[in-house]
Amino acid sequence: MATLLTEELAAASLGALGNPTRLRLYRLLVRTGPAGLPVGTLIRTLGTPASTLAHHLACLTRAGLVEQEQRGREVRSRPDFAVMNQLMDFLTAECCTGAPSAQTMEETDCVPTATCPECDEPREGD
Repeated sequence: MATLLTEELAAASLGALGNPTRLRLYRLLVRTGPAGLPVGTLIRTLGTPASTLAHHLACLTRAGLVEQEQRGREVRSRPDFAVMNQLMDFLTAECCTGAPSAQTMEETDCVPTATCPECDEPREGD
């Protein structure tokens, strides 16, 4: 059974993503997928100095959003998709639960999500 994300852990994850460089780094890793990328590739792709990148990776790792694995001389970083999905579930868990009934709602009153009880259509991009 998956561990539920607490409010404190969600806040720590969101705080880690609250920096533009870390957000750009995390989105790059998410685009790359489960294989992740070597730190050297991250440095070249983002144009970030090694020491600065190390700081940002450490912050994302402490928040549980990124995992790192040593492979010989190479360190690969990858997103922890389980944590990312827990964060998304935490943010959308109560979507529309306080909204008026579906009969009185206008379409724009509820942001469609996969778990939204009031909305039938999938999220944009799904």
